[in-house]
Order: sequence, then structure tokens, then C-alpha cells
Amino acid sequence: MSLYGDTHRALHEQFDTQRLANLLEKMDADEVRPQQQAFIEARDMFWLATVDLEGRPQCQYKGGAPGFVRVIDPKTIVFPSYDGNGRYHSMGNLQATAHVGLLFLDFETPNRLRVQGCATLSAEDPLLADYPEAELIVRVAVTHVIVNCPRYLHKMQRVAQSAAVPVAQAETPYAQWKRIDALQSVLPKKDHGRAAGAGGLISMEQWVANLMKGEG
Repeated sequence: MSLYGDTHRALHEQFDTQRLANLLEKMDADEVRPQQQAFIEARDMFWLATVDLEGRPQCQYKGGAPGFVRVIDPKTIVFPSYDGNGRYHSMGNLQATAHVGLLFLDFETPNRLRVQGCATLSAEDPLLADYPEAELIVRVAVTHVIVNCPRYLHKMQRVAQSAAVPVAQAETPYAQWKRIDALQSVLPKKDHGRAAGAGGLISMEQWVANLMKGEG
């Protein structure tokens, strides 16, 4: 199924890219190839695009240990949903409309790959046991795999993995924002009272100041 509509075609005509756009679309795949699988599974981050029932988009960064995104088969990509800020924008959107876009970037090479598909999520998926502290497993049925030119990617180097990424048999640091005094009454029950053992309560102003110092 083509990803082009009338508005895309109008822009193709305006900028004389009809022939190019047609050829590039023929080069898109409908499944993940072995070389692309290796690229995806080596990533420790990706960007997830979703849309709600009103057509309003969300774009979220998703991070984890290298390999946290898996290609189960050429038509299926799997990733976990970890504890977050409780909004569930992405998970709610994909449960409502299913349509997702995934952008995988390698800033060191650099390289990039886009995947379109339809997603489902489950708290009972058998793979949940493979991801410490994951709340849900998302399975993406791949519809389009699009290779992109990386020339606008800024070359950057990975310094360290986030300490917040869950690791088996290791305690994950308590989220600093959950220590904000004004939020204590609205936190999920699982977080009640945990601020005391994680350094105590802090103000919103202190948390923002910590963020500016890279301590959030």
C-alpha cells in the first residue's frame, strides 16, 4: 500500500520529484531484511511516532540496553514499555489506532532506518519475562521498511548508558521527579513512601535546577 496521497503527489509535481518518489517507493520493503535486523537490534534508542483518534500525533524517545528492540521475524518487531510519567500517550495512542512509525538512528556511523506498521500491546506477552521491570510488550506488524539517507545526521559518540535502564539483578535508581513534594498525593500506589528511601522530598524548583545540571 502506497504511503503517498494527493498532498504528497502535489508536492512531487511542484518540485519535480515524481519520478524519484515513485522509484524510491519501489525500493521500500514490507519486511525486515537480515542486515536491517542486525542494525535494529544493535540500537539502544529509537523514536516512536503514534497518532490518537483525533489525528493528533505524539513522538517519543524510547531508550534501553542494546538489543531491547527485537526482530522476532521479518514481519514482527517487539519492544518493551517501561515505567514512565504515567501519561501513556504513546501506548494509549497505539491501542486506539494501532498505526506507528519507528525511527532508528546510529549517530556514530551515521545511519538511519524507518519502519511503519500496526502495533498491539499486552501485559501478558510471554516476552515480558525477558525485560526486567517492563510493564507492557509492544508487537509491531511491519508494513513498510524505509532506508533513509543519513547526510543530515550529526555525528555523535555514545558516552554511557542511562542508569535508569532496568538491568536484571540490579536495583534501578528511583526517578528523581517522583520525589517532588507536590506530586506525592497523585503517584501510583506502588510509589507511595518511596521518596524517603531515595533521598527524600525535593521541590519542583530544585528538580528543575537539577535538570539544568544534568542530574534529573
